[in-house]
Amino acid sequence: MKIILTQEVSGLGAPGDIVEVKNGYGRNYLLPQGFAILWTKGAEKQVTVIKRARSAREIRDLGHANEVKGQLEGLKVSLKARAGDGGRLFGSVTPTEIVDAVKAAGGPALDRRRLELPGHIKSIGSYPVRIKLHPEVTAKFDLNVVQG
Repeated sequence: MKIILTQEVSGLGAPGDIVEVKNGYGRNYLLPQGFAILWTKGAEKQVTVIKRARSAREIRDLGHANEVKGQLEGLKVSLKARAGDGGRLFGSVTPTEIVDAVKAAGGPALDRRRLELPGHIKSIGSYPVRIKLHPEVTAKFDLNVVQG
């Protein structure tokens, strides 16, 4: 089955890539989750739109990725979250909240899908967060979750 990826799928490709997958994987997982669309001649014309959007959002090159890594590793990222007695949060911290906290701390705009969390963040404390900026560059920074 030939499909066009609309989001990054690890081990398969990036948005805008045209890939061949097994019928069941495409029909039962990629298409219903919105990770891909069926390949047609009309849909292939959308590939340029998808790739243009990806390039606007993407880190330009290795040098730019290292520059962003330097910015991130020098940041003190703090996130206020509602918590009960004992420091347990009401809910958990989401990648979108982390990206917003980085931006509020003066950092660059990041893609939430590239964040690698140490697990579910459900209590107050300091957590190491990794983000894959480029295939060769991974930045690390500490996220400090405080009661707010």
